[in-house]
Amino acid sequence: MAVRGTSLRNLLLLQRSTSLREYSSAPSSASSVNPTEVSHFNALASTWWDPHGSSRLLHLMNPLRHDFITSCLNSQKSSAPSHKLRYLDVGCGGGIFAESAARLGNTASVTGIDPSAEVLKVAQGHARQDPMLYQSGRLQYLNKSIEDLPVPPTVDEQFDVLSLFEVIEHINQPAPFLQSCLPFVKPGGWLVLSTIARTWTSWLTTKFVAEEVVRLVPRGTHEWSKYVNEMEMRQFFRSQNGWAGEGAVRAMGCIYVPGLGWRMVSGGEHWGNYFFGVRKDPSTSED
Repeated sequence: MAVRGTSLRNLLLLQRSTSLREYSSAPSSASSVNPTEVSHFNALASTWWDPHGSSRLLHLMNPLRHDFITSCLNSQKSSAPSHKLRYLDVGCGGGIFAESAARLGNTASVTGIDPSAEVLKVAQGHARQDPMLYQSGRLQYLNKSIEDLPVPPTVDEQFDVLSLFEVIEHINQPAPFLQSCLPFVKPGGWLVLSTIARTWTSWLTTKFVAEEVVRLVPRGTHEWSKYVNEMEMRQFFRSQNGWAGEGAVRAMGCIYVPGLGWRMVSGGEHWGNYFFGVRKDPSTSED
């Protein structure tokens, strides 16, 4: 179980892209899709909706996702949005979050995208069990990466919330991928994600214990070198015009407690799993 030098590659990737402005003018046109990652999640597709299966931790984490989004919306100096929200769930997988968001009373629509056709078949099949979800375009799934999705031409077609739950740690080049996401968020909207800090604590808990000892997740689910620290995330968004202004960044750690599930832990964002939210300046206009 070698870890020698594994943190260096990802650290340089992200720090280079946030200190230099080579990605600041336009997102990369190269696809963020990693065939190895797609193959891994294809193998898990059939058990995605089994609450005791390989995606058990995602099912348990889902309520905290909604809690964190609510905290972001309620943190705005201006009042929280009174209109119904449009969601774009990037890397939606089997639809655990997308379905739950589509059922909320303040949701206008949810679009889930994922590069895995096999996993999307599972998402679509499960959603069809609830006719309400497919009424009036409330929930739709697209077999696309973010780079393949047309950028909305108007503010009305942009999204109030763009979610990236358990996605960043599976991306080879996180900075250009994130830049591809930014134009989809409407002014005043939020980009919300969950990921894992790259520390020795996270290696011990997510790689050694979770994958090798107690097998909470399948072996090979994570690659420690791809984890992104919370401060690196802040630095990236501060380098982007119209993002991460005063009071527009929120972060919260979370920890899995056996027998109890996931719990929010203030300060945990510096050493393990965490949620991160950043708001687009309401006055920002696209070039």
